[in-house]
Amino acid sequence: MKSFSVASGKGGVGKTSFVINLSLALSQLNQRVVIFDADLGLANVDIMLGLSPKFDIRYVLNGTLTLKEIIYQTEYKFSIIPAGAGVYELTQLNSSQKLLLKTQMEEALYPYDYLFFDISAGISDNVLFFSQLADERIVLVTPEPTSMADAYAYIKVVYKKGRIKNFQLVVNMVKDEEEGKKIYQQLLYVVEKFLPEVKLSLLGVLHYDECVKKAIRSQVPYLMLCPDTKLSAKIKEIAYKLLNQKSQKKELEFQEFLERFSQL
Repeated sequence: MKSFSVASGKGGVGKTSFVINLSLALSQLNQRVVIFDADLGLANVDIMLGLSPKFDIRYVLNGTLTLKEIIYQTEYKFSIIPAGAGVYELTQLNSSQKLLLKTQMEEALYPYDYLFFDISAGISDNVLFFSQLADERIVLVTPEPTSMADAYAYIKVVYKKGRIKNFQLVVNMVKDEEEGKKIYQQLLYVVEKFLPEVKLSLLGVLHYDECVKKAIRSQVPYLMLCPDTKLSAKIKEIAYKLLNQKSQKKELEFQEFLERFSQL
């Protein structure tokens, strides 16, 4: 299993939409995908898909159900682990809650090929926890200066706190490929100047498309609603890129995932 945390620093940059559509693109390539809605107190994934799961992460943390029992299979073939909505207590996991999740991870997540942690905006303890837990970290950024500044702040904190050096950037809502690459180069310049040990690579560029708003209002992935747009082609391109990235055997990857969890 390959695990990714998807962060942005700033809210409102299209992170959850990206995770949902990338998961759908991978599932269309016959990959088994699960999204862990790691914005634990403010559920987003189920709302964006128009779903009403009966159970969510609260039932695991209070001991009522196991992690495996709350996994929700969507009609799009990928699964989700739902978060709670408007639950302040979930915004900061304590050590016993982290341990509880750890003991149930292997049974619940082993069957999957890809795991995406859709983490909240900001740099809270939960954000750092899920960022350190994942194999790899994807950072979403838009052309807005505040988005770029917050993305850099996120990278800096994760590096300083967890000594994590590798990040992949997705530039979202751009007018063309040239603008996306320019934003990547601007952020790369700052990272190389102030965080020389950090490696920031470009995973992909996603064009602005009005279909995203329609998809959000319709609570349907834009990959389904507008499959022939340049945006949909780009999200598929990223899915193929992840699929083709060199990886070790599944069993070894998953064991390393659990070992990393035990150290947090």
